[in-house]
This record gives sequence, structure tokens and C-alpha cells, in this order.
Amino acid sequence: MTIPLWDKDIPNYKEAGEVNVETFRDGLEISTLVYNPEMSVYLPSQKNSNGQAVLIIPGGGYEVIVDVWEGSDVAKWFNSYGISAIVLKYRLPHGKSNIDREKSPLLDAARAMRIIRANAEEWNIDKDNIGVMGFSAGGHLASTLATHYSESVLGAKDNIDLLSARPDFTLLVYPVISMSADFTHDGSRYFFMGENLDKEKMEYYSSEKHITKDTPPTFLLHSSDDDVVPVENSIAFYRELIKNKVDAELHVFQNGEHGFSLANGQGSVEAWKNLCIAWLKNRK
Repeated sequence: MTIPLWDKDIPNYKEAGEVNVETFRDGLEISTLVYNPEMSVYLPSQKNSNGQAVLIIPGGGYEVIVDVWEGSDVAKWFNSYGISAIVLKYRLPHGKSNIDREKSPLLDAARAMRIIRANAEEWNIDKDNIGVMGFSAGGHLASTLATHYSESVLGAKDNIDLLSARPDFTLLVYPVISMSADFTHDGSRYFFMGENLDKEKMEYYSSEKHITKDTPPTFLLHSSDDDVVPVENSIAFYRELIKNKVDAELHVFQNGEHGFSLANGQGSVEAWKNLCIAWLKNRK
């Protein structure tokens, strides 16, 4: 089931004659342009459902969205554990239909979280046990939602926008976290912010700088040999979580590199899935 995030009056939008574009790159299905954001809902059978739900935000360096590899494949895996999963196809900042390029992804992520809560009863979901999961640049968007959830509406469009956008927990997999530190991912920052690297905006979108005691409990996963998004991103976020006494768990694998998704057949890093499920059981 795929549903649009906005029926009409998409916020931070101007008409630019764009359409959603999907293609293949390096054997992966990807979206290279999103003007009309949407979410795909994957529900386990009612008998198998445990009430938990995860909003999945695939990565792609804010240039593209790796819809299947870090999206629907992961959603189906969650379903096998009775967890509902919703895959977000968010607006990419470089789209010409954005008014302020940085605002659209967060608006879309917050809207998706609210739509899940609005449909929680119908989808057999506990409205107080809905988390967000992000991979790579999707991890940056997930961590932005986790730290800026109360600032994510430019005027409520309908009753759904009055619901909370705060995730009840956060799962971050080889995430981009900082836009200002020297360990940022330059590609994600470029496609997110463009050539105008405004210092104030870089600070605002550096998630490690905005953690409070109210930041959701967080599970972080990275590999030491990630030469695309340095492991320091996860370490910096984890350090601030602990400093603010937020429940957190960090796993750093020696090998795995970047973009391993479910890591099927990829050695010890494949164990992340069991660790994640065990952590999620503690959130019930």
C-alpha cells in the first residue's frame, strides 16, 4: 500500500514541472527525483503483529534514494518479526520544486510519522511504539527528526499535523550525523545544502549538537572501515546521548564498509540484525 504524504498544498513547494523519476544504478533500484513524496506501508499479518512500527528512511547521499536496498528489503525483514514498517520516499533537496531546499526532507519525515500515528489503530500499531530508522544520509534525516521533531511544521495543514512527530525510538545505520564537523560526508552535505555552506544552517543540521534529555532512545550501528561516512558520526551522536542520559546502544564492527543494508552473507556485521531485534524488544 503506497499513499501520498500530502493530499494537496504540499508545504515548501513551488510548481517546477517535475515528476518522480525512478531508475537503476549499479544494480540498485533508486529514485533520482521526488516531487510528490509518499510512503509505502508493509504490515505483518494481524496475528503476527507485535504492535511496533518503524518508519524507514533509505539513504543515497541526498542525491538519490535507494528505495529497495535500504527500504522495502528492510521492511519485509521487519515484518518477519511482527514489526510494521513504512518506507519513506522523501523530497530530495536538489529538486527545483523546493522553496527552501533543506526543509523538505524534514517536513516529509515528520508528516510520515504523523500519518502512521493517525492510522495506528487501523494498522494494528501501538501509537506510542513508533520509531524511525535511517541509513546513511537517511540516517541524517532520521537523526534530524529525532532532534528537531517539534520544529517540523510550517503551519498545520490538517488535523494530522497536530499529532506528535516525535519518534519513540531511533535506529541509525552508518548514519551521516554532522554537517559542520570535519568528519561529515561531503557529498551528503553538498546535495543537502548546495554550494552555500551557511554556518548557521550547518550548525542547525548537525544532529549531535541538538540532543537533549528528551531525545528518543537510540540504537547506532557502524563499521570501523567505513571510508564513505566515517564512524566518528555515530560516535559523536552516541557521546552526546550518554552525556544527556538518553538510553543508547552503539555497535561498531571491524569490517562492513559502507552501505551493507541487511548484510546478508557479509560476515560478522550480519549480526547487527539480531542485536537490533533484541534492542527493540526492550522498547515494548
